[in-house]
Amino acid sequence: MKAHQMFYMDCHLAGRKFHDADLVWDYLRVGQQLRLERDPQNPHDPYAVQVIYTKDGEDYLLGFIPRNENRDIAAILEMGWVELFDCRISSINPDTHPENQIYLTISIRRRQKK
Repeated sequence: MKAHQMFYMDCHLAGRKFHDADLVWDYLRVGQQLRLERDPQNPHDPYAVQVIYTKDGEDYLLGFIPRNENRDIAAILEMGWVELFDCRISSINPDTHPENQIYLTISIRRRQKK
């Protein structure tokens, strides 16, 4: 039996306190699927990758993949492989510093045969 996905990396959610996480905090759960999206116009990081939560058809920017870990993901997303990554919340700890409150696990999805 072949695996449906392969582990890629774990990281914290960067910039969490500056974006929409507080608006949807009560809805976020361990295992929650999130979307990665390239942000090439970001003035702070040329390789910025947004982490987005969607609820009721509305997108909420939770934060970013940390800048020291985003270069390869940014390049892959720019190549058009937007469905390659599966990003999920792996832990939530509201009692720690905002930069350490949400951790993510990113996996690579197996390509579906046509």
